[in-house]
Amino acid sequence: MSDAPTIAPVAGLHEDGSPERLAIDTIRTLSMDAVQAANSGHPGTPMALAPVGHTLWTKFLRYDPAAADWPNRDRFVLSVGHASMLLYALIYLAGIEEIDAEGRKTGKPALSLDDIKAFRQLGSKTPGHPEYRHTTGVETTTGPLGQGCGNSVGMAIAERWFAARYNKPDHVLFDHDVYSLCGDGDMMEGVSAEAASLAGHLKLSNLCWIYDSNHISIEGGTDLAFDEDVGMRFQAYGWNVIHVDDANDIAALTAAFDTFKATTDKPTFIVVHSVIGWGSPRAGSEKAHGEPLGEDNVRATKQAYGWPEDKNFYVPEGVQAAFQQTLASRGGALHAAWQVTRESYRSAFPDLSAELDAILSDSLPEGWDADIPVFEADAKGLASRDAGGKVLNAIAKRVPWLLGGSADLAPSTKTDIKGAPSFEADNYGGTNFHFGVREHGMGAVVNGMTLSHLRGYGSTFFVFLDYMRAPVRLSALMELGAVWVFTHDSIGVGEDGPTHQPIEHLVTLRAIPGLDTIRPADANEVAAAWKAIVSKANHPTALILSRQALPTIDRSKYASADGVAKGAYVLADSDSPELILIATGSEVSLALDAYEKLKAEGVQARVVSMPSWHRYELQDQAYKESVLPKAVPARIAIEMGGEIGWDRYVGLDGKTITMSTFGASAPLAKLQDKFGFTVDNVLKVSRELLGKG
Repeated sequence: MSDAPTIAPVAGLHEDGSPERLAIDTIRTLSMDAVQAANSGHPGTPMALAPVGHTLWTKFLRYDPAAADWPNRDRFVLSVGHASMLLYALIYLAGIEEIDAEGRKTGKPALSLDDIKAFRQLGSKTPGHPEYRHTTGVETTTGPLGQGCGNSVGMAIAERWFAARYNKPDHVLFDHDVYSLCGDGDMMEGVSAEAASLAGHLKLSNLCWIYDSNHISIEGGTDLAFDEDVGMRFQAYGWNVIHVDDANDIAALTAAFDTFKATTDKPTFIVVHSVIGWGSPRAGSEKAHGEPLGEDNVRATKQAYGWPEDKNFYVPEGVQAAFQQTLASRGGALHAAWQVTRESYRSAFPDLSAELDAILSDSLPEGWDADIPVFEADAKGLASRDAGGKVLNAIAKRVPWLLGGSADLAPSTKTDIKGAPSFEADNYGGTNFHFGVREHGMGAVVNGMTLSHLRGYGSTFFVFLDYMRAPVRLSALMELGAVWVFTHDSIGVGEDGPTHQPIEHLVTLRAIPGLDTIRPADANEVAAAWKAIVSKANHPTALILSRQALPTIDRSKYASADGVAKGAYVLADSDSPELILIATGSEVSLALDAYEKLKAEGVQARVVSMPSWHRYELQDQAYKESVLPKAVPARIAIEMGGEIGWDRYVGLDGKTITMSTFGASAPLAKLQDKFGFTVDNVLKVSRELLGKG
């Protein structure tokens, strides 16, 4: 389009200059100006959806700007994270007060106008996509499309669980709603379909997705690749579907949100038809999506809005105060009433109240680990997945908010809580979650649960990590206490063959900053791992467990499993070691067997169990030197996974017994022999390394 369109009076927007219209155009122009100043970003969606954001926040959202961490606040998730300026403009106009990383109010606004001006700049509070913990008012990190959709389902699940467990007659503590703003890209991503299907099954009537149907993608019109009737798809999922024909129609938007609030038996899907870059010369074009409008187009758009053309970042007098007052008066009153109920609840239900305090403060009840079993030495042993199930059940009895489930594999991953009910539409107090064969959706949902202070976990076979890598990565970026339980961890899967035998997966998990990947060697290392995991709330962990039985190491003969907390420890030693065998998981017992043979041959060796590289790297240099002394360069790493990364621990003079190919379908003993995971091969490599071969 070459000419800026004239903005005719639109139903619900009132005449030019009305407070509502001024606020909406303030959101639009702040978004345009911020993207233009940064010379990068996405202006079109905030311009189109400003009326949607304004209507939701000023008329419906239960949110106290002075208490952004109020547990019963409504959640607003911007799944279309590239439209971040819409959220930043709303946070700014709402006057949300900043809460720092320690949970303390700073007395400053979450965002100032200067922060808006610093959009996408180094160190600013307004990064290109919203980041949880970075900007108060941002409920989750979004940008990878569809993730926010899944997170919102997890948040809605959390509300239902909290309500079922803690609400009492005359003491309603949890009744909030979750809104997610999503777009065409979200709808194309499979994770949103997985999450939507689950939400419909669970009848989460506290969940509302607002779908911006603008028919534009980066490449052009969405009809290049996407022409389905999304509304009909959501009807099939069991959602209540509402259409709003014009994103500028405030009355229709209001009616749609009213319908959502009145719906009690299913989630709501509001299809909002919009024009991307509304009011600009690039309206309705992909040129309004992912790049600045350009100075001339910005001026033309402001002219079309009746806005001062040469004023950048202009906020008309009274706009912010009116927006803040509208939100704060409603949210503040609701929050104040909630606090009265909360104090009364403390007296009426002291035990439940103490439990709730622990959850919301990310702390643990006294004696939470008292029932963690100690496993007796056993050469036959048990699979670490079986040990994991026993330990999980022992902890869950005392930490009932440690809850989750599996992508249809709980009987195999051993992650069900024995005797506990399932979380279903007719029992929101259940603790066993059935995510279905939806690994990606499960990951995004578990993140949403964890963002709501639950200790969520999700489990599947390790090889299926590939289906859910994005939420695992985002759990690390957000520093969430999510637990990812991956079983069937190696070629030990045996006859299922290479499609089910993870090879490169340990390497890729260890490459994710901030993710603790733990691969325990036996049942007692599993117990120590779970204890370390639960002890640290804001830290994600991938727990890697075996299908096959692992010998339970005789701890009276070798070191205790307490060293798991430090990532690596000396399990077996000699007076003056000349060789160090480093191993993880099932290969630790192999290293111990080789150690005993070497000892009989007069070789001074050491065995280091190294379940977590991440934890080991957090230790001081003195501890690291005590485990892997530089004076002993002869080292062998043994692991049924890829070799990449082990060079940092074995050095130039060391060797690895690892996997460099995919596996094969055969009994485990045959695979161990084929790929060199035998005592004889470890001895052979050891002798070669020591020049004794």
